[in-house]
Amino acid sequence: MTVFKGYLKILKKNLGMLLIYLVIFFAIAIALQASARKEHLGTFEKTRINVAVADRDQSELSRGLIRYLSTIHNVSEISSEPSVMQEELFYRNTSYIVQIPENFYQTCIEEEEPLSVTKVPGSYTSFYVDQQISTWINSIRTYTAAGFSLKEAMDASMELPASEVTMYKGTENNLETPPYIYYFRYVPYLFLAVLSYSMGYVLLAFQKEDILKRMRASAVSLRRQNMEGLLAMFMLGAVLWLISIAGVCVLFGKEFLTSPLIGYYILNTALMLGIALSLSYLVGIFVKNSNMLNGISNLLSLGMCFLCGTFVPMSIMNKSVLKIAQFLPVYWYESINETLAQYKTLPVPVAEEIWKSMGIEAMFIAAFVFMILAISKYKQQS
Repeated sequence: MTVFKGYLKILKKNLGMLLIYLVIFFAIAIALQASARKEHLGTFEKTRINVAVADRDQSELSRGLIRYLSTIHNVSEISSEPSVMQEELFYRNTSYIVQIPENFYQTCIEEEEPLSVTKVPGSYTSFYVDQQISTWINSIRTYTAAGFSLKEAMDASMELPASEVTMYKGTENNLETPPYIYYFRYVPYLFLAVLSYSMGYVLLAFQKEDILKRMRASAVSLRRQNMEGLLAMFMLGAVLWLISIAGVCVLFGKEFLTSPLIGYYILNTALMLGIALSLSYLVGIFVKNSNMLNGISNLLSLGMCFLCGTFVPMSIMNKSVLKIAQFLPVYWYESINETLAQYKTLPVPVAEEIWKSMGIEAMFIAAFVFMILAISKYKQQS
């Protein structure tokens, strides 16, 4: 097992780099988990805005408007002095100031002139308050025109119907995105980054001319040498895969272990490992030095992850970019991941599409393996 031990010694020298990638990956996963736990979509609450009122009228009607606004916003009364209002806006003590003029009823109800308001420039919430004030004034105008007294009109305006908001929950299979979906989204980067570096350094060491000559002159057959090398690479991949699966089990526990789709997640991750192993080995065959390895590894891991929906969700990516990404294996992994996130149990048509995507991943692995064999044989004969 000389070759096998040689592989392990080289991997041991690069253990620090591997641990750095693992720490970064799990730090991101923990941060995403904490963020996902804070998201609660089951309730809806209207936004309360800080509204200031400068009441010059001090009438029953102006007090009614203040009471109405207080039911939906944080209302405070301020002086009508321009310097005071400017200071309130400057220090962002309020984002909306309502100036109620003297003879409020005559000016705004009878003559239908708009209230004077001052807003924070560029604030979209101002339109929210504009609409509410306009609705209240129109209701007062309508009730008084219908013969109601001012007091009756104000009492009725306080009971304006509120809009009912129903949170969309989709079908029974599409209730909420599981938090561990973000963990699996970043798995391709972990696999590609770790394996491309580690396998690249191993193959660099074994491709040195003097080492190649010694290995060819060795009593150990070439077939046995290749088998021991593959065994070492398989062991590295298996350890990395087990760490990633153990990580999701520790971070999400029962929530993941009881998922009906756990088998799909595990199989998809195993296929991604196969892609990363074969692609990393293919890269290792071509590299000539460590600088070249660093450049190709970064281009491979970061570039493919950016294009295929690892760092940026597919839902917000450009359609043309996604069409190009279909020629890359990580796209199909992320496509399966995004589909699984939408269901608790898979309908038959969806399951069939997922199996097709997994088949494409397996075809990528086969293609990379055939390329490795062809290139290796060519290099041995040349």
